Amino acid sequence: MKGGYAGRGGEEMVWRKYTIHTTVSAEEILLSELAELGILGAEIRDRVPLSESEKKEMFIDILPELGPDDGRAELCFYVEILPHDEKERRLSELKKRREDPGVDASYLPNSDNLYTEEEISSLLRELRDRIERMRACCDIGEGRIESSETEDRDWIDSWKSFFHPFSVDDILIKPSWEELPPEAEGKTVIEIDPGTAFGTGRHESTQLCLRSLKKYLRPGMRVLDIGTGSGILGIAALKLGAVSVDATDLDEAAAEAVRENLLANRLSRDRFRLRIGNVIGPEGQELRKELGFSCFDIVLANILAPVIILLSGIAGDFLKPGGVFLCSGILREREEEVLFAFREREALWEILSITHQGEWSGIAVGKKAAEDFCLLQTHQHQPR
Repeated sequence: MKGGYAGRGGEEMVWRKYTIHTTVSAEEILLSELAELGILGAEIRDRVPLSESEKKEMFIDILPELGPDDGRAELCFYVEILPHDEKERRLSELKKRREDPGVDASYLPNSDNLYTEEEISSLLRELRDRIERMRACCDIGEGRIESSETEDRDWIDSWKSFFHPFSVDDILIKPSWEELPPEAEGKTVIEIDPGTAFGTGRHESTQLCLRSLKKYLRPGMRVLDIGTGSGILGIAALKLGAVSVDATDLDEAAAEAVRENLLANRLSRDRFRLRIGNVIGPEGQELRKELGFSCFDIVLANILAPVIILLSGIAGDFLKPGGVFLCSGILREREEEVLFAFREREALWEILSITHQGEWSGIAVGKKAAEDFCLLQTHQHQPR
């Protein structure tokens, strides 16, 4: 599909990519100019070594390998080109979702990268004028603006060269396109194709969840995976003995990723039921009812601390008494915030374990049995 317009019928997204060829010394001033023009997110490509703090903040599976710094840099930004009516429809839809108190706006698509052809042409003319004026005060190098179109499929194919088999204890995770390595003997093997928007399982937070699953999962249990992505945790649960997995995700791309990964692992779709939607807030009320209350032995959430804090108020609804909520995606510096949310609901939750890997934390909490809950409530309301 040309022109950067992504249809609504399942076609792969096509983006218009603009690259400014410049220098490392001009990066900051160019970013400032882009921000003034309404481009609030840009990708910087240079060979300046990453600091330790930058590495810790990067929520990615594989860090890039950089060559020697040659002073050159590229600033890239992406836009989606839409007809005027379609752009207005999308903006209206995003505005409605942002105003919904039950929706975490940080997970919504960015509305700043939607342009009509006329708007992007005007922006580029102004940007070129500003670059020429900048030459008088700083070294901007070429200053050339290059355009290209990129599809989701380009991203997938480029990452295949970096994703190789690896183990998390006795679980071996391998890309679906590679042969089974000799070291797979005796291990639980999971085949994964991360798809357009999801991780490979190599990230520390995913590994924390996998280890917790091994610790708490027993054969025949029912599992709910909130924010399933590629489905890796749900697939691991099935391979470790879960009788069924229900899962949710906000991203419609998860449906295709999960379908392909179930097929690669020779697992029935009847055992893995995925629903696209939000379980949090008023918007998630119907989905919560559909999933069912007190139905699951384990709830999984490998997301981020702010979302887990919100889930601490509803995850217990899904769990049977004595069930376990396993969560990760929590930076150590935010661990106490998450623990505080569970401790605020001490009548419901018991903290079972806290684990760490790198800069990430995993927390397991148990839903107190009905009799424990009643005893605690009685104790709290005894007259003094």
